[in-house]
Amino acid sequence: MNYGIVLKVLGSILILESILMTPSLLISLYTNQADKLAFLITILITGAIGFGLTRNRSRDRHINAKEGLAIVSLGWVSISLLGALPLYISGSTPTYIDAFFEIVSGFTTTGATVIANVEVLPMGILFWRSFTHWIGGMGILVFTLSLLPALGIGAFQIFKAESPGPIAGKIAPRIKDTAKILYITYFTITIIQVILLKFGGMSLFDSLVYTFGTVGTGGFATKNASVGAYNSTYIHLVIGSFMVLSGVNFSLYYSLFKGKVKDVFRDEELRLYFAIVFISVTVIAINLFKTTYSSMGLAFRDSFFQVGSIMTTTGYSTANFDIWPTFSKAILLLLMFIGASAGSTAGGMKVIRILVILKLIKREILKIFHPRAVKPVKLNDKILPNETIAGINSFTGLYMIIFVLSTILVSLEGVDLESAASSVAATLGNIGPGLGVVGPTSTFNGYSQISKAFFSLLMLLGRLELFTLIALFAPKNWRREI
Repeated sequence: MNYGIVLKVLGSILILESILMTPSLLISLYTNQADKLAFLITILITGAIGFGLTRNRSRDRHINAKEGLAIVSLGWVSISLLGALPLYISGSTPTYIDAFFEIVSGFTTTGATVIANVEVLPMGILFWRSFTHWIGGMGILVFTLSLLPALGIGAFQIFKAESPGPIAGKIAPRIKDTAKILYITYFTITIIQVILLKFGGMSLFDSLVYTFGTVGTGGFATKNASVGAYNSTYIHLVIGSFMVLSGVNFSLYYSLFKGKVKDVFRDEELRLYFAIVFISVTVIAINLFKTTYSSMGLAFRDSFFQVGSIMTTTGYSTANFDIWPTFSKAILLLLMFIGASAGSTAGGMKVIRILVILKLIKREILKIFHPRAVKPVKLNDKILPNETIAGINSFTGLYMIIFVLSTILVSLEGVDLESAASSVAATLGNIGPGLGVVGPTSTFNGYSQISKAFFSLLMLLGRLELFTLIALFAPKNWRREI
């Protein structure tokens, strides 16, 4: 393990984090609220630690897989540990564990909260909470890729460990160019949504906050009733549509920009993603209309919003879906596991993994009738390597094992099975709200400090695709090579 280069990159990340806190400080100074000192102290501490870490004189600037995993894992933990300070110092949360949970939820784009009344929070804190969604959405580490070449540091291993999904693909020949393309797309979608929300009557501040939560698929809000506080079909449809669009693989937007329209709509993951959204919206809307709602239009509006919110793991709500019929809640619970597309800002297992698993099931059924048939698994007309298939199977198995064991552990809190299972699904899948005691009108504040710390770990595990963080604890990765 090349400790020097790991510390140097971590230092660069922390310096960047201190810079990214500046807008929140400026908002606090402008509004003259109590959180301004908290941001100033945190910026100075974070910047000083980052500067100190970059001062090491490591001459070896090569990054291999071990260094990449360490940088990604420690990077997310570090920015969360320091990013939580403004909430704790300002008194926005009563304990540091609460602040850590809140900011891990922000950076991992989970959107779960322990704060019952967000409407009393200072504007700087509200902005910082949601801005962490936007930063974490595409990954603060991917953001730093354009800076690493200036340090003479290779970036592919970091990009590979950071990429959401089973296949890390480069859009451009150079990782730096790939990062720039992704962020240009990210910026563009962000600006368009802010304009549309402002046009719908939202204040500029709320437009920014809800856009950060939408494009980053996070879910933090400025209102206790989330998006439901805005009784506007226009706003609901804008946010709902952008949630679904943010669940698409961002590389497809670049392909669309390059005029490769046919390639985009031939993408198997994209087609399955939209099919799941369409079918789920339709069956839930029909179920709601037959049991709860008097208007089919309203049933479709709320169904579209909640399906988009849960499947893209955003977590916003316009209705209390915890009181919906069991059939509708069961579909939403299933969508919590599926998630959106690989290469998007969303969490969950990802549609591409579900697609490959379905193809594997189909192949095994065919083998029953044709035992000698050789049927390779293809994705977009390309044969998937056996190691990729094995990785998908391993991930799926580990995901379910962690889910079951975590549900058992959380049940020790004395909550019902629905609440325990959905709490784990909501944090491991980076969704936010769940069912029962953590429904859309509730928070995670009822859990103990130990459980909140455990949920924070689950959020990091989910965001880093399980293996990245788990590999950090492998002893052999920390041995010095002789």
